[in-house]
Amino acid sequence: SPESYTLRIYTTRPDTLYGATYMVLSPEHPLVEKIVTPERRQAVLDYCAQARNKSDLERTELSKEKTGEFTGAYAVNPVNGKPIPIWVADYVLISYGTGAIMAVPAHDQRDWEFATKFNLPIIQVIEGGEIGSQAYEGDGRLINSESPVSTSINGLNVSDAKKKITAWLEEHGIGKTAVKYKLRDWLFSRQRYWGEPFPILFDEQGNPTPVDESELPVALPELADFQPAKTGESPLANAEDWLIVKRDGRTYRRDTNTMPQWAGSCWYYLRYLDPKNNNAAWDPAEEKYWMPVDLYVGGAEHAVLHLLYARFWHKVLFDLGLVSTKEPFKKLFNQGMILSFAYKDSRGAYVNFNDIDFSGDKPKSKTTGEVLVESIEKMSKSLGNVINPDDVVAEYGADTLRLYEMAMGPLQATKPWNTRDLSGVHRFLHRVWRMIIDVDSGELHSSIQDVEPGEDELRLLHKTIKKVGDDIEGMNFNTAISAMIIFVNEMLNKPVKSKSTMEKFVQILSPFAPHISEELWRKLGHTDTLAYEAWPKYDQALAEDASVEVPVQVNGKVRSRLVVPADVDEETLKQLALADERVKESIGDKQVRKVIIAKKRLVNLVIG
Repeated sequence: SPESYTLRIYTTRPDTLYGATYMVLSPEHPLVEKIVTPERRQAVLDYCAQARNKSDLERTELSKEKTGEFTGAYAVNPVNGKPIPIWVADYVLISYGTGAIMAVPAHDQRDWEFATKFNLPIIQVIEGGEIGSQAYEGDGRLINSESPVSTSINGLNVSDAKKKITAWLEEHGIGKTAVKYKLRDWLFSRQRYWGEPFPILFDEQGNPTPVDESELPVALPELADFQPAKTGESPLANAEDWLIVKRDGRTYRRDTNTMPQWAGSCWYYLRYLDPKNNNAAWDPAEEKYWMPVDLYVGGAEHAVLHLLYARFWHKVLFDLGLVSTKEPFKKLFNQGMILSFAYKDSRGAYVNFNDIDFSGDKPKSKTTGEVLVESIEKMSKSLGNVINPDDVVAEYGADTLRLYEMAMGPLQATKPWNTRDLSGVHRFLHRVWRMIIDVDSGELHSSIQDVEPGEDELRLLHKTIKKVGDDIEGMNFNTAISAMIIFVNEMLNKPVKSKSTMEKFVQILSPFAPHISEELWRKLGHTDTLAYEAWPKYDQALAEDASVEVPVQVNGKVRSRLVVPADVDEETLKQLALADERVKESIGDKQVRKVIIAKKRLVNLVIG
């Protein structure tokens, strides 16, 4: 029979053990060569050799495409006794944990992407989310988590499930609680020209000494040849006039290494506070006034590199008394990835956008006339599906591009780009223009008058101001745009529109579509730029509906709807519901046993 081995892993999610559908070993794991089957051996060893040529950063980059090879071997999941396939993949590092992981694709996005690519099972064990589109990594009730060979954790929340399954693992000698740290040394030096030089001098005995503060920053020398020096050092070793420093009768040699690209991005936000200061990196008074950063918007792929390093640097600077805040950023917001249509021919090769004919019902190759297969994937130069914003601006204008990107969906969501949908946003901007401007004369529309707005117009305006302002604060730009679309649809064909209403609308439109807003602001009679205008204020009373529609249910089924004042009290609402003819017809000769009023937005009559 085949030889068996014990495969040890470290996991922070023992609660998801029932959802483990495969395992992954690091290419460097010593068991790889022992467990790989003969028919899979060459493919696995070739893959491991390729992985050795990649850095840890390249291998763990969140946005990179997942790769791997099946070893042909299986492991037994101890909580249910089921065999699960063992893969080798470079996103697992031998330097972290044990160099092996259990993969739970339903509740780990990295595992979900791997399982989706290689058609591996995805078993949900925590309620919540839509695992058909992405992993669910939140809290919830455990499901599908029991078997005859171990304890059941069904119905528990994540925290309690972790405790119970860990206790069972320890009781049976299968596992134990441990604390692990993912911190690793950072190889900071780079043997190249580009980058900040280290401000260090070495004497003839090789002893380091910092350059004088008056010599900072150390600038890179001008070079004609950027090839490495014959000594194996960076190209800076070839710049002898820069390299050798004479001081106090002694000869020093500069450090020929440079800092990595991360060095500048670790503290750029501090330099932004005082960018023209030639005497210091930043003025302490400026830093104290501006810091910390209120909001940082960035991709999730930066979380374990740039943002982690920036935080390290900032905490060191704080300990040295050079900054006034312990943390650099108050709030982090990760925007979603934009996907795009990609096209393949019958051989499975990607076809560049420039070589596709979109004039017909189906996209075709310009060279062969072949109908192409359409799919949605992340934008990539290699797939030929990158959208050039210059092309969009040339055809539709910058305002349409801005609006479409914000209207696509929630900022944090992954969303597909569809150039064909740009026309909808473009038409909205045309309607905005026609609402205010006479298209024949190009001047202010005759319906725009210097009059006080009516109550309906005021309520619509103040509701829109409140909604757009709140959505901007909450980064919900798509719903802010929806509110403005509703406003324009309501106001477009009104015979009379208050000029003050139009002015306030243009003000709230301006962050989304600044170019058309500036034009409209001028047309409305203003000579100064709109950029310095204060955000319009709203009246809370006017921002609320004067009346609301309240459904009335009888035993849980809607039987009527009441239109009542927004400030109606519960007793009045109850009496209006009981007096409604359709409700009385539904009650008949039965007795009303209970009246339930939910926040004055729903009435439910329980009869029997």
